[in-house]
Amino acid sequence: MPRFAANLSWMLQEFPMLNRFDAARRLGFTAVECQLPYDHSPKVFANACRDSGLEFIMLNAPPGNMAAGEYGLSALPGREQEFRDSIHKALDYATALNSRFIHILAGIVPEDKTREHCHKTYIDNLTWAVALCQQERIGVLIEPINTFEKPGYLTSLTAQALEVLQQINHKNLGIQFDFHNAQLMEGYISRTLETHLSSIHHMQIAGIPGRTPPDQGELNYPYLFNLIDQSGYDGWIGCEYHAGGPQSPSTKSSLKWAQAFSLGK
Repeated sequence: MPRFAANLSWMLQEFPMLNRFDAARRLGFTAVECQLPYDHSPKVFANACRDSGLEFIMLNAPPGNMAAGEYGLSALPGREQEFRDSIHKALDYATALNSRFIHILAGIVPEDKTREHCHKTYIDNLTWAVALCQQERIGVLIEPINTFEKPGYLTSLTAQALEVLQQINHKNLGIQFDFHNAQLMEGYISRTLETHLSSIHHMQIAGIPGRTPPDQGELNYPYLFNLIDQSGYDGWIGCEYHAGGPQSPSTKSSLKWAQAFSLGK
């Protein structure tokens, strides 16, 4: 049976961040993930997770200046020291939380840089980060992100992510497979999933389009969940979706699809 983690950045927005751990537990989740926990200290954030009896799965490394349009530092030439500082910061949180993974965002190719230059920087930075995180027994994830929502993002296809894994050739590096991104960019989800399954260390789900609950939109998730079960995948699946509209973000009401998995009852 698939194992689902609540994404605290997207779900449970009816609660303050530190209260979302207990709320997730009450809804039946035994694990959580969070993109950016950096508004709270590692100790405070980890204590909230631990007190709720939850396992922590994944966090994003700091993405740079999002207000200025940045979405990741690892592929930005000339920002190597800033990138390294960001990984050390992410490791402070990951170790406090006993997180399984850190997701390292590639970034958006700057107008004054070539994709080739950015790709080389990406490989060099990832190689350093993967080895460092291995010392702390924390896995590294990279995620193909769609260019409809993040124009210019360096790695947008699952096959491109696989090429990065092959270049770096380190067991501590894997793909974060987000069904929302993959459907927007590639389609034929079942084949994409099966082709890359051995390199996928974490998954995320949402309805298409709009990151709605997974029982809304064009993807047949019951079929995909069965496919994941048959595949032998034993990792977690993050629920990275909007739980409701901005006026009524009720996470419990968004979990009708998950009652078969003892969630949201």
